[in-house]
Amino acid sequence: MKLHELKPVAGSRHSKKRIGRGTGSGLGRNAGKGEKGQNARSGGGVRPGFEGGQMPLYRRLPKRGFTNPFTKHFVAINLDRLNIFEDGTEVTPELLLERRVVSKVLDGVKILGNGTIEKKLVVKGCKFSKQAADKIVAAGGKVEVK
Repeated sequence: MKLHELKPVAGSRHSKKRIGRGTGSGLGRNAGKGEKGQNARSGGGVRPGFEGGQMPLYRRLPKRGFTNPFTKHFVAINLDRLNIFEDGTEVTPELLLERRVVSKVLDGVKILGNGTIEKKLVVKGCKFSKQAADKIVAAGGKVEVK
C-alpha cells in the first residue's frame, strides 16, 4: 500500500457542508453569505432574468414567429428497420415500442422509404411515405394507414 492509494473508509466522510452550525464547521456565523445585503436574507435574491432594473435581454430581443400548440410530432423510422420482424407479423406502433425500434411514440410513427424490405409484413396504425408504402406492397406485405 502506498500513500496515494489511501482512501477514507466508506461512510466516514460526508460531502454536504452543514452551514450555520458554528465557527468550527467552517461555515458558521454568516453561513457563507457574507455580511448583510439582499442575498444574505432569507428569500433574498432577484428573479431569473433580472438585470438590476435595466431592460432585460429577453424583453430587448425581437419576438419572431409562431409556435403552433396543436402540431403533431411523428417519430420517423426507415423501412429497413422493419427487417427484424418475421414474415407475416402485424407491425403496430406498440410492437415497435416493445421491440425498441422506437424509443417513444409521440403522436404516431411515420415510416420512410430509405432502404429495402425483405419480409412480408402487415403494417398497421402508422403513416407512410408513398415510396415506403409502395415498397411494402411490392415485397408482398400490406399497408393499413392510420
